[in-house]
Amino acid sequence: MRWNFEKIKTIQAQDAPLVSKVCLGCICEAASGCNTTLGCNGDVCGPFRITWAYWADAGKPTLNNEANTNEGAYANCVNDAFCAGRTVEGYMNKFARDCNGDGVINCDDFIRIHRNGRNACTAPLNNKYENIYKLCMQTFG
Repeated sequence: MRWNFEKIKTIQAQDAPLVSKVCLGCICEAASGCNTTLGCNGDVCGPFRITWAYWADAGKPTLNNEANTNEGAYANCVNDAFCAGRTVEGYMNKFARDCNGDGVINCDDFIRIHRNGRNACTAPLNNKYENIYKLCMQTFG
């Protein structure tokens, strides 16, 4: 299943950068080809390949208003493309920063935060991941 850029809803915390629909889609493409059937593998789940800690840091969003304390709430959310997208938005709204030093906080920073973590976002992306992201942004951005 390919990411449907038109159906993604984004949220914006006050004074926080907005993760665009295209940005979310391109992060998803780079993470897994936006494969919504991956499930969990080791400590990562879903099309964005999200860990439990990332989900928790993002505020523990849930699918269909499920209690975030329910067993399975994490996997249920991050294995759903839209709930996982909300997780990425929540994480970026909380931890957004200028990772590449260009003076702007945008998707080029979000992809690094998503892949490398909030504390290592100044590190380069691996070539394959970065090339998929850049091609997606050139195509849809």
